[in-house]
Amino acid sequence: MHLTVTTWNINSVRLRIDLVAKLIKSVRPDVLCLQETKCPDDRFPLKRFKRLGYEHIALNGQKGYHGVAVISRLPFDTTSLKQYCGKTDSRHVGVVLGEKAGLRDPLTVHNYYVPAGGDEPDPKINPKFEHKLSFLDELRTCPHMLPSKGQRSIVVGDLNVAPLENDVWSHKALLKIVSHTPIECEKLVAAQKAGNWIDVARALVPEPAKLFSWWSYRSADWATADKGRRLDHIWVSSALGDRVSALKISKEARGWTRPSDHVPVTATMDI
Repeated sequence: MHLTVTTWNINSVRLRIDLVAKLIKSVRPDVLCLQETKCPDDRFPLKRFKRLGYEHIALNGQKGYHGVAVISRLPFDTTSLKQYCGKTDSRHVGVVLGEKAGLRDPLTVHNYYVPAGGDEPDPKINPKFEHKLSFLDELRTCPHMLPSKGQRSIVVGDLNVAPLENDVWSHKALLKIVSHTPIECEKLVAAQKAGNWIDVARALVPEPAKLFSWWSYRSADWATADKGRRLDHIWVSSALGDRVSALKISKEARGWTRPSDHVPVTATMDI
């Protein structure tokens, strides 16, 4: 069975629901993970997704900020939510696909929205950056992020860190810019290594190739300048490491009308 999983920071699901529909009609992912939905659960556009063929939806939303959702054509066996850093700010939702989805062996998907961290990369003067570093530390030791041997797990989301030199348009220029500072990169890589996660994008498209999934709204001609960063990730546990066959970064979505500054990232795997 082939499974396609897409992650996308949509930057308001209600504002950009037509763009989500456009993506769905083009890519037809089995599982769509959205971040920054900016929508309380009781205002989520459930009916629109069901008309598009997505009956199964797990939500962790709030008004105006943050928010994550897993939208699926396949039913869930269970869902879960976890709060980090003692805050109730809607940054995680998890689902298990199992018998109800026709799978002999269960598969877990965790969808994350890591704090952006503000503009100043100094935790002593910027509480947003302090929160981000604490979140990454907690992520490294979280049971969700430490799959047991043989466990089939996927972690996706806007992790808000471009960890490798070629995940940004200029490594030297961004060393002191939040999302690519050494301390952030070290902490995200530590979380990846702690769980023996495989970074799907870099497994299929190794460095030194440049890979980006985000282009700033501040760049008037983003396509020509191409000053991007790879902030959106799909990781798989070692049990799925040889099952991933394709990765697509839908760069064209950045050029759609009233786009998100992130674009969808899709992985295809044989489960």
